Amino acid sequence: MPLTKRDYYEILGIAKQATVDEIKRAYRALALKLHPDRVPAEQKKDAEEKFKELSEAYAVLSDPQKRAAYDQYGHAGFDQRYSTEDIFRNADFSSIFEDLGVGGSIFEDLFGGAFGGGGRRRARGADLELALPVTFEDAAKGVTKTVTVPRHEMCLECRGEGGTRAACAQCQGRGQIRQSAGFMVIARTCPACGGQGTIVKKACPTCRGNGRVAVERRLEVKVPAGIETGMRLRLSGEGEGGPGGQGDLYVLLRVGTHPLFARRGPDLLLDYPVTVAQAALGVELELPTMDGRATIKMPSGTQSGTTLRARGKGLPDIQDSRRTGDLLVRIIVETPTKVNAAQRKQLEDLQRALGIDAHPAQRSFLQRLKELK
Repeated sequence: MPLTKRDYYEILGIAKQATVDEIKRAYRALALKLHPDRVPAEQKKDAEEKFKELSEAYAVLSDPQKRAAYDQYGHAGFDQRYSTEDIFRNADFSSIFEDLGVGGSIFEDLFGGAFGGGGRRRARGADLELALPVTFEDAAKGVTKTVTVPRHEMCLECRGEGGTRAACAQCQGRGQIRQSAGFMVIARTCPACGGQGTIVKKACPTCRGNGRVAVERRLEVKVPAGIETGMRLRLSGEGEGGPGGQGDLYVLLRVGTHPLFARRGPDLLLDYPVTVAQAALGVELELPTMDGRATIKMPSGTQSGTTLRARGKGLPDIQDSRRTGDLLVRIIVETPTKVNAAQRKQLEDLQRALGIDAHPAQRSFLQRLKELK
């Protein structure tokens, strides 16, 4: 692959709004043109590189989940989330190449194990996903949770073979059925053995020929501090079992709410109601935090909606372990809703004493209103 990857949409020559059918049609046309078996020998190496680039673009954009991740993060973020094997897993090339009359064996030569391959293919187990609710406090400080995961594992009795096996008669143990089409060779997975090359003759009594058994495993999940709802943790090798190894377990985090705080990334958000007198005179406010109490100075004349910042009083930054977020305090000036006669008289006296000069925003507004008249 080039050191600087080209945009996947550019490689396929399609718009970012392209449908799945448009992506498939674009790939079919370019795959037929760039297939290494269809170019002169001196161009084969260059064609192989372009074909790999094209196939990677198709594998990502034809998968809704991978496409969404690529659209959001681009190459830099996407490559951190998906390995080469992840990119090509579940990609549907077979139907395209069967229709084109192009041999699927090219993928074994170019990509190796990412495509499984022909005879006696040992598929990796499927990935699993588990939703895990955590409290706001646990997300802030980090926690270790124990979860129960139902999954299938390899049968120890038959070592995943399903029982006594014999060579598949339809493909003669190759796992593929090959047909010639001119100078091309079409290689299809054997439908009788599913590409294994062998079939079960006598089923294992423990797994009844499946090669796997249903189990429940208790696993510990370490939730790092600062996690947010929607983030996923990957537990390698804790998914479904398969002949080629265990899949992965993805733990999807659901963070609960807090009675006082909201959050924006690592920053905590807090609405703090104060009286008119406190806002006018200024006061030191006592703040709740996730690890105790703190104070902050509210200057005199603070207006409602003003945000004060208590640095370092937020949450750990999940993207940068060296940084802690801030506590952002939004001041809400609360106007008295009930006043008695004596209080009303005091407020009227205060209003006359302060006059319009103590309220510059109101004075400016009334001046502009006067000019409009």
